[in-house]
Amino acid sequence: MTIVRPFRGVRYDPARVDLSRVIVPPYDVVAADERAAFFDADPHNAIRFELTRDVADEAAADYGWIRETFDAWLREGVLLRDEKPAYYVMGQRYEAPSGETLERVGFFGELALEDYETRVVRPHERTLAGPKADRLKLLRAAEANLSSVFLLYEDREDELGALLARALEEAAIGRAEHAGVEYRLARLDEPSAVARIRDFLDARPTVIADGHHRYETALEYRRERRAAAAGSDPDAPWESTIAYFANAWAPGSLLLPIHRVVRDGRMPDEAGWRAALPGWRIERLADVGLDEVEGLLARTLAPLAGQAAFVAEARGGPTLLLRREAPLGDELMVRVLEREVLGPVFGLDPEAIRGGAVHFPKSARRAGQAVRDGEGRVALYLNPLTPDDVFRVTAQGEVMPQKSTFFYPKIPTGMVFRDHRPLRGARV
Repeated sequence: MTIVRPFRGVRYDPARVDLSRVIVPPYDVVAADERAAFFDADPHNAIRFELTRDVADEAAADYGWIRETFDAWLREGVLLRDEKPAYYVMGQRYEAPSGETLERVGFFGELALEDYETRVVRPHERTLAGPKADRLKLLRAAEANLSSVFLLYEDREDELGALLARALEEAAIGRAEHAGVEYRLARLDEPSAVARIRDFLDARPTVIADGHHRYETALEYRRERRAAAAGSDPDAPWESTIAYFANAWAPGSLLLPIHRVVRDGRMPDEAGWRAALPGWRIERLADVGLDEVEGLLARTLAPLAGQAAFVAEARGGPTLLLRREAPLGDELMVRVLEREVLGPVFGLDPEAIRGGAVHFPKSARRAGQAVRDGEGRVALYLNPLTPDDVFRVTAQGEVMPQKSTFFYPKIPTGMVFRDHRPLRGARV
Protein backbone atom coordinates (compact mmCIF):
# COMPACT_ATOMS: atom_id res chain seq x y z
CA MET A 1 0.00 0.00 0.00
CA THR A 2 2.77 2.46 0.91
CA ILE A 3 5.37 2.78 -1.84
CA VAL A 4 8.71 3.85 -0.41
CA ARG A 5 11.87 3.68 -2.52
CA PRO A 6 15.55 4.26 -1.84
CA PHE A 7 16.89 7.47 -3.37
CA ARG A 8 20.13 9.25 -4.18
CA GLY A 9 20.44 11.50 -1.18
CA VAL A 10 22.19 14.85 -1.03
CA ARG A 11 23.84 15.37 2.33
CA TYR A 12 26.48 17.36 4.12
CA ASP A 13 30.05 16.14 3.72
CA PRO A 14 31.10 15.40 7.33
CA ALA A 15 34.67 16.26 6.38
CA ARG A 16 33.57 19.81 5.54
CA VAL A 17 31.01 20.64 8.24
CA ASP A 18 30.14 19.68 11.78
CA LEU A 19 26.70 18.12 11.40
CA SER A 20 25.76 19.24 14.91
CA ARG A 21 26.11 22.87 13.84
CA VAL A 22 24.08 22.69 10.64
CA ILE A 23 20.96 20.64 11.44
CA VAL A 24 17.90 22.60 12.55
CA PRO A 25 14.47 21.75 13.99
CA PRO A 26 11.48 21.70 11.62
CA TYR A 27 10.52 25.17 10.44
CA ASP A 28 7.26 25.23 12.39
CA VAL A 29 8.92 24.77 15.80
CA VAL A 30 11.64 27.40 15.33
CA ALA A 31 10.51 30.47 17.29
CA ALA A 32 10.87 33.90 15.70
CA ASP A 33 13.53 34.91 18.21
CA GLU A 34 15.53 31.71 17.56
CA ARG A 35 16.06 32.19 13.83
CA ALA A 36 19.09 34.47 14.02
CA ALA A 37 20.94 32.07 16.33
CA PHE A 38 20.67 29.30 13.74
CA PHE A 39 21.78 31.59 10.93
CA ASP A 40 24.78 32.63 13.02
CA ALA A 41 25.66 29.13 14.24
CA ASP A 42 27.34 28.17 10.95
CA PRO A 43 27.43 29.68 7.45
CA HIS A 44 26.10 26.39 6.11
CA ASN A 45 23.28 25.91 8.63
CA ALA A 46 20.19 24.34 7.04
CA ILE A 47 17.99 27.14 8.38
CA ARG A 48 18.81 28.80 5.04
CA PHE A 49 16.68 26.14 3.34
CA GLU A 50 13.69 26.72 5.62
CA LEU A 51 13.15 30.29 6.80
CA THR A 52 14.06 33.93 6.38
CA ARG A 53 16.24 35.45 9.09
CA ASP A 54 13.55 38.02 9.90
CA VAL A 55 9.91 36.96 10.19
CA ALA A 56 8.88 40.27 8.61
CA ASP A 57 10.59 39.23 5.36
CA GLU A 58 8.65 35.99 5.03
CA ALA A 59 5.49 37.24 3.33
CA ALA A 60 7.41 38.80 0.41
CA ALA A 61 10.04 36.06 0.13
CA ASP A 62 10.26 34.19 -3.17
CA TYR A 63 12.93 31.82 -1.78
CA GLY A 64 14.94 32.15 -4.97
CA TRP A 65 18.19 32.04 -3.02
CA ILE A 66 17.54 28.48 -1.88
CA ARG A 67 18.28 26.81 -5.23
CA GLU A 68 21.29 29.09 -5.73
CA THR A 69 22.64 28.19 -2.30
CA PHE A 70 21.95 24.50 -2.77
CA ASP A 71 23.78 24.41 -6.12
CA ALA A 72 26.68 26.49 -4.79
CA TRP A 73 27.21 24.13 -1.85
CA LEU A 74 27.15 21.16 -4.23
CA ARG A 75 29.82 22.80 -6.42
CA GLU A 76 31.94 23.65 -3.39
CA GLY A 77 31.69 20.16 -1.94
CA VAL A 78 29.86 21.22 1.21
CA LEU A 79 27.04 18.99 -0.01
CA LEU A 80 27.63 15.69 -1.79
CA ARG A 81 25.27 13.58 -3.86
CA ASP A 82 25.45 9.83 -3.32
CA GLU A 83 26.01 7.76 -6.44
CA LYS A 84 23.71 4.88 -5.49
CA PRO A 85 20.13 5.03 -4.20
CA ALA A 86 19.75 4.03 -0.56
CA TYR A 87 17.54 4.27 2.45
CA TYR A 88 19.06 6.55 5.08
CA VAL A 89 18.72 5.08 8.55
CA MET A 90 18.64 7.56 11.42
CA GLY A 91 18.85 6.83 15.13
CA GLN A 92 17.83 9.43 17.72
CA ARG A 93 19.02 8.76 21.27
CA TYR A 94 17.40 10.91 23.95
CA GLU A 95 16.26 11.03 27.55
CA ALA A 96 12.55 10.48 28.09
CA PRO A 97 10.63 12.49 30.72
CA SER A 98 10.86 9.39 32.93
CA GLY A 99 14.66 9.69 32.88
CA GLU A 100 15.05 6.56 30.75
CA THR A 101 17.42 6.70 27.76
CA LEU A 102 15.66 5.66 24.55
CA GLU A 103 16.59 5.51 20.88
CA ARG A 104 14.17 5.72 17.99
CA VAL A 105 15.54 4.11 14.84
CA GLY A 106 13.84 4.78 11.53
CA PHE A 107 14.77 5.61 7.96
CA PHE A 108 14.38 8.21 5.24
CA GLY A 109 12.95 7.07 1.93
CA GLU A 110 11.27 8.42 -1.19
CA LEU A 111 7.52 8.23 -0.61
CA ALA A 112 5.16 7.95 -3.59
CA LEU A 113 2.45 10.56 -3.05
CA GLU A 114 -1.09 9.36 -2.52
CA ASP A 115 -4.26 11.38 -2.11
CA TYR A 116 -5.81 10.99 1.33
CA GLU A 117 -8.89 9.39 -0.21
CA THR A 118 -6.92 6.23 -0.98
CA ARG A 119 -6.35 5.72 2.80
CA VAL A 120 -2.71 4.76 2.12
CA VAL A 121 -1.12 7.83 3.72
CA ARG A 122 -3.44 8.95 6.50
CA PRO A 123 -3.52 12.36 8.22
CA HIS A 124 -4.17 12.66 11.93
CA GLU A 125 -4.85 16.42 12.05
CA ARG A 126 -6.24 19.28 9.96
CA THR A 127 -4.03 21.90 8.36
CA LEU A 128 -4.06 25.66 7.78
CA ALA A 129 -3.90 27.41 4.40
CA GLY A 130 -1.21 29.96 5.33
CA PRO A 131 1.70 27.60 6.04
CA LYS A 132 0.92 25.55 2.92
CA ALA A 133 1.06 28.63 0.68
CA ASP A 134 4.46 29.54 2.11
CA ARG A 135 5.85 26.01 1.76
CA LEU A 136 4.57 25.83 -1.82
CA LYS A 137 6.56 28.94 -2.74
CA LEU A 138 9.63 27.31 -1.22
CA LEU A 139 9.16 24.00 -3.05
CA ARG A 140 8.68 25.71 -6.39
CA ALA A 141 11.89 27.68 -5.90
CA ALA A 142 14.01 24.87 -4.48
CA GLU A 143 13.01 22.00 -6.79
CA ALA A 144 14.10 19.78 -3.94
CA ASN A 145 12.65 18.20 -0.81
CA LEU A 146 14.66 19.83 1.94
CA SER A 147 12.67 18.83 5.02
CA SER A 148 10.93 15.57 5.70
CA VAL A 149 7.44 14.39 6.39
CA PHE A 150 7.39 12.07 9.44
CA LEU A 151 5.34 8.89 9.02
CA LEU A 152 4.49 6.08 11.43
CA TYR A 153 4.01 2.49 10.36
CA GLU A 154 2.72 -0.56 12.20
CA ASP A 155 5.33 -3.17 13.13
CA ARG A 156 4.17 -4.64 16.43
CA GLU A 157 6.73 -7.45 16.29
CA ASP A 158 9.51 -5.01 15.30
CA GLU A 159 10.35 -7.10 12.24
CA LEU A 160 12.49 -4.33 10.70
CA GLY A 161 14.16 -3.30 13.95
CA ALA A 162 17.23 -5.53 13.81
CA LEU A 163 17.85 -4.75 10.14
CA LEU A 164 17.82 -1.00 10.77
CA ALA A 165 19.92 -1.24 13.92
CA ARG A 166 22.53 -3.30 12.07
CA ALA A 167 22.81 -0.62 9.38
CA LEU A 168 23.54 2.00 12.03
CA GLU A 169 26.37 -0.11 13.40
CA GLU A 170 27.88 -1.17 10.07
CA ALA A 171 27.36 1.73 7.65
CA ALA A 172 27.42 4.96 9.64
CA ILE A 173 28.04 8.14 7.62
CA GLY A 174 27.37 10.87 10.15
CA ARG A 175 26.83 11.79 13.79
CA ALA A 176 25.40 14.87 15.46
CA GLU A 177 24.10 16.18 18.75
CA HIS A 178 21.49 18.89 19.06
CA ALA A 179 19.22 20.01 21.90
CA GLY A 180 19.94 16.92 23.97
CA VAL A 181 19.35 14.40 21.17
CA GLU A 182 22.19 12.31 19.73
CA TYR A 183 21.88 11.43 16.04
CA ARG A 184 23.40 8.67 13.97
CA LEU A 185 22.97 8.41 10.20
CA ALA A 186 23.73 5.42 7.96
CA ARG A 187 23.19 4.32 4.36
CA LEU A 188 21.34 1.09 3.67
CA ASP A 189 21.60 -0.12 0.08
CA GLU A 190 22.11 -3.89 0.37
CA PRO A 191 19.61 -5.34 -2.16
CA SER A 192 17.95 -7.92 0.07
CA ALA A 193 17.51 -5.41 2.91
CA VAL A 194 16.10 -2.83 0.49
CA ALA A 195 13.64 -5.38 -0.87
CA ARG A 196 12.56 -6.42 2.61
CA ILE A 197 11.77 -2.85 3.63
CA ARG A 198 9.96 -2.11 0.38
CA ASP A 199 7.85 -5.26 0.62
CA PHE A 200 7.05 -4.66 4.31
CA LEU A 201 5.77 -1.12 3.76
CA ASP A 202 4.01 -2.06 0.53
CA ALA A 203 1.59 -4.15 2.61
CA ARG A 204 0.76 -1.40 5.13
CA PRO A 205 -0.72 2.08 5.34
CA THR A 206 1.12 4.86 7.15
CA VAL A 207 0.00 7.72 9.38
CA ILE A 208 1.47 11.22 9.24
CA ALA A 209 2.89 12.07 12.65
CA ASP A 210 4.39 15.44 11.67
CA GLY A 211 4.55 17.34 8.40
CA HIS A 212 0.92 17.50 7.26
CA HIS A 213 1.54 20.92 5.69
CA ARG A 214 4.61 19.62 3.86
CA TYR A 215 2.76 16.55 2.60
CA GLU A 216 -0.23 18.54 1.36
CA THR A 217 2.12 21.06 -0.22
CA ALA A 218 3.76 18.19 -2.13
CA LEU A 219 0.32 17.08 -3.35
CA GLU A 220 -0.47 20.59 -4.60
CA TYR A 221 2.94 20.86 -6.28
CA ARG A 222 2.29 17.54 -8.00
CA ARG A 223 -1.06 18.85 -9.23
CA GLU A 224 0.61 21.95 -10.66
CA ARG A 225 3.35 20.00 -12.40
CA ARG A 226 0.93 17.46 -13.83
CA ALA A 227 -1.18 20.30 -15.24
CA ALA A 228 1.89 21.95 -16.77
CA ALA A 229 3.01 18.65 -18.30
CA ALA A 230 -0.52 17.80 -19.49
CA GLY A 231 -0.36 14.42 -17.80
CA SER A 232 1.39 12.33 -15.18
CA ASP A 233 4.70 10.51 -15.32
CA PRO A 234 5.17 8.03 -12.44
CA ASP A 235 8.94 8.61 -12.57
CA ALA A 236 8.69 12.40 -12.35
CA PRO A 237 10.31 13.70 -9.14
CA TRP A 238 7.18 15.63 -8.13
CA GLU A 239 5.27 12.35 -7.88
CA SER A 240 7.03 11.66 -4.58
CA THR A 241 8.58 13.36 -1.57
CA ILE A 242 11.06 12.59 1.18
CA ALA A 243 9.75 11.00 4.36
CA TYR A 244 11.11 9.57 7.59
CA PHE A 245 9.49 6.31 8.66
CA ALA A 246 9.38 4.96 12.22
CA ASN A 247 7.63 2.04 13.85
CA ALA A 248 4.92 3.48 16.08
CA TRP A 249 5.19 0.49 18.45
CA ALA A 250 8.97 0.56 18.92
CA PRO A 251 10.11 1.57 22.43
CA GLY A 252 11.89 4.68 21.17
CA SER A 253 8.82 6.06 19.37
CA LEU A 254 7.54 8.30 22.12
CA LEU A 255 4.01 9.70 22.05
CA LEU A 256 3.84 12.37 24.71
CA PRO A 257 0.65 14.00 25.96
CA ILE A 258 -0.14 17.63 25.29
CA HIS A 259 -1.51 19.02 28.53
CA ARG A 260 -4.00 21.84 29.00
CA VAL A 261 -3.65 25.08 30.96
CA VAL A 262 -6.93 26.93 31.52
CA ARG A 263 -6.38 30.68 31.30
CA ASP A 264 -9.99 31.91 31.46
CA GLY A 265 -13.34 30.66 32.71
CA ARG A 266 -14.83 29.73 36.03
CA MET A 267 -12.48 28.71 38.84
CA PRO A 268 -13.98 25.74 40.73
CA ASP A 269 -13.08 24.82 44.28
CA GLU A 270 -13.11 21.19 45.30
CA ALA A 271 -16.87 21.30 45.92
CA GLY A 272 -17.33 22.83 42.47
CA TRP A 273 -15.44 19.96 40.87
CA ARG A 274 -17.64 17.43 42.64
CA ALA A 275 -20.83 19.22 41.66
CA ALA A 276 -19.81 19.52 37.98
CA LEU A 277 -18.55 15.95 37.63
CA PRO A 278 -21.02 13.54 39.24
CA GLY A 279 -19.88 9.98 38.81
CA TRP A 280 -16.18 10.89 38.92
CA ARG A 281 -13.99 9.87 41.84
CA ILE A 282 -12.00 12.84 43.14
CA GLU A 283 -8.95 12.43 45.34
CA ARG A 284 -6.89 15.21 46.85
CA LEU A 285 -3.15 14.83 46.22
CA ALA A 286 -0.25 16.34 48.08
CA ASP A 287 0.97 19.57 46.49
CA VAL A 288 4.41 19.16 44.93
CA GLY A 289 7.15 21.40 43.60
CA LEU A 290 7.71 21.91 39.91
CA ASP A 291 10.55 19.40 39.78
CA GLU A 292 8.24 16.77 41.25
CA VAL A 293 5.32 17.10 38.83
CA GLU A 294 6.51 14.37 36.43
CA GLY A 295 7.03 11.98 39.32
CA LEU A 296 3.58 12.72 40.70
CA LEU A 297 1.99 11.91 37.35
CA ALA A 298 4.02 8.71 37.02
CA ARG A 299 2.80 7.54 40.44
CA THR A 300 -0.82 8.59 40.27
CA LEU A 301 -1.95 9.11 36.67
CA ALA A 302 0.08 6.66 34.57
CA PRO A 303 -1.38 3.56 36.34
CA LEU A 304 -4.84 4.73 35.20
CA ALA A 305 -4.07 4.54 31.49
CA GLY A 306 -7.16 3.18 29.75
CA GLN A 307 -9.53 5.03 32.07
CA ALA A 308 -10.92 8.54 31.91
CA ALA A 309 -8.49 10.23 34.27
CA PHE A 310 -6.56 13.47 34.70
CA VAL A 311 -4.83 15.55 37.35
CA ALA A 312 -5.87 19.16 37.99
CA GLU A 313 -3.42 21.53 39.66
CA ALA A 314 -4.84 24.96 40.52
CA ARG A 315 -2.91 28.05 41.46
CA GLY A 316 -3.55 28.56 45.15
CA GLY A 317 -5.86 25.57 45.31
CA PRO A 318 -5.76 21.80 45.78
CA THR A 319 -4.16 19.29 43.40
CA LEU A 320 -6.78 16.70 42.49
CA LEU A 321 -6.82 13.31 40.78
CA LEU A 322 -10.11 12.83 38.92
CA ARG A 323 -11.15 9.56 37.31
CA ARG A 324 -13.95 7.28 36.23
CA GLU A 325 -13.36 3.58 36.73
CA ALA A 326 -15.09 2.49 33.52
CA PRO A 327 -12.66 1.78 30.65
CA LEU A 328 -12.31 4.42 27.95
CA GLY A 329 -12.67 1.81 25.21
CA ASP A 330 -12.47 3.57 21.84
CA GLU A 331 -13.05 6.99 23.38
CA LEU A 332 -10.18 9.49 23.54
CA MET A 333 -9.44 11.27 26.80
CA VAL A 334 -8.86 14.57 24.98
CA ARG A 335 -12.46 14.39 23.72
CA VAL A 336 -13.77 13.51 27.16
CA LEU A 337 -11.91 16.47 28.63
CA GLU A 338 -13.38 18.97 26.16
CA ARG A 339 -16.90 17.57 26.41
CA GLU A 340 -17.16 16.86 30.15
CA VAL A 341 -14.62 19.15 31.79
CA LEU A 342 -13.71 22.29 29.85
CA GLY A 343 -17.39 23.00 29.19
CA PRO A 344 -19.24 21.91 32.34
CA VAL A 345 -16.52 22.83 34.85
CA PHE A 346 -14.97 25.96 33.33
CA GLY A 347 -17.80 27.17 31.07
CA LEU A 348 -15.61 27.13 27.94
CA ASP A 349 -17.12 26.32 24.56
CA PRO A 350 -15.03 25.27 21.50
CA GLU A 351 -14.90 28.86 20.23
CA ALA A 352 -13.44 30.09 23.53
CA ILE A 353 -10.90 27.28 23.50
CA ARG A 354 -9.81 28.13 19.95
CA GLY A 355 -9.72 31.79 20.95
CA GLY A 356 -6.99 31.23 23.54
CA ALA A 357 -8.83 30.43 26.76
CA VAL A 358 -6.81 27.22 26.90
CA HIS A 359 -3.06 26.86 26.33
CA PHE A 360 -1.49 23.56 25.20
CA PRO A 361 1.97 22.97 26.72
CA LYS A 362 3.98 20.04 25.38
CA SER A 363 5.39 19.03 28.76
CA ALA A 364 4.07 18.73 32.28
CA ARG A 365 6.85 21.00 33.49
CA ARG A 366 5.77 23.79 31.14
CA ALA A 367 2.15 23.39 32.22
CA GLY A 368 3.12 23.53 35.88
CA GLN A 369 5.38 26.51 35.28
CA ALA A 370 2.55 28.40 33.57
CA VAL A 371 0.34 27.98 36.64
CA ARG A 372 3.11 28.95 39.03
CA ASP A 373 3.99 32.03 36.97
CA GLY A 374 0.39 33.21 36.83
CA GLU A 375 0.06 32.59 33.07
CA GLY A 376 -2.70 30.08 33.70
CA ARG A 377 -5.19 29.27 36.40
CA VAL A 378 -5.39 25.47 36.31
CA ALA A 379 -3.12 22.86 34.74
CA LEU A 380 -4.88 19.74 33.47
CA TYR A 381 -2.40 16.87 33.12
CA LEU A 382 -3.22 13.92 30.83
CA ASN A 383 -1.90 10.48 30.04
CA PRO A 384 -0.53 10.07 26.50
CA LEU A 385 -2.55 8.51 23.73
CA THR A 386 -1.33 5.20 22.35
CA PRO A 387 -0.34 4.04 18.86
CA ASP A 388 -3.55 2.00 18.87
CA ASP A 389 -5.53 5.21 19.40
CA VAL A 390 -3.81 6.98 16.51
CA PHE A 391 -4.12 4.11 14.04
CA ARG A 392 -7.72 3.32 15.04
CA VAL A 393 -8.94 6.89 14.58
CA THR A 394 -7.14 7.46 11.29
CA ALA A 395 -8.26 4.07 9.91
CA GLN A 396 -11.84 5.30 10.37
CA GLY A 397 -11.10 8.32 8.19
CA GLU A 398 -11.18 10.69 11.15
CA VAL A 399 -8.60 13.13 12.52
CA MET A 400 -7.53 13.56 16.11
CA PRO A 401 -8.89 16.42 18.21
CA GLN A 402 -6.81 19.58 18.44
CA LYS A 403 -3.49 19.15 20.24
CA SER A 404 -3.90 15.47 21.05
CA THR A 405 -0.37 14.13 21.13
CA PHE A 406 3.25 15.19 20.70
CA PHE A 407 5.49 12.86 18.69
CA TYR A 408 9.03 13.08 20.07
CA PRO A 409 11.74 13.66 19.05
CA LYS A 410 11.14 15.86 16.02
CA ILE A 411 12.81 15.12 12.67
CA PRO A 412 15.50 17.73 11.99
CA THR A 413 16.21 19.37 8.67
CA GLY A 414 19.75 18.78 7.41
CA MET A 415 20.34 15.04 7.77
CA VAL A 416 19.59 14.28 4.11
CA PHE A 417 17.96 16.11 1.19
CA ARG A 418 16.31 14.92 -2.01
CA ASP A 419 17.08 16.88 -5.17
CA HIS A 420 14.46 16.72 -7.93
CA ARG A 421 16.81 17.48 -10.82
CA PRO A 422 18.91 14.30 -10.98
CA LEU A 423 16.23 11.85 -9.91
CA ARG A 424 14.69 11.05 -13.28
CA GLY A 425 15.71 7.51 -14.20
CA ALA A 426 17.33 6.84 -10.82
CA ARG A 427 14.83 4.25 -9.61
CA VAL A 428 15.84 0.86 -8.20
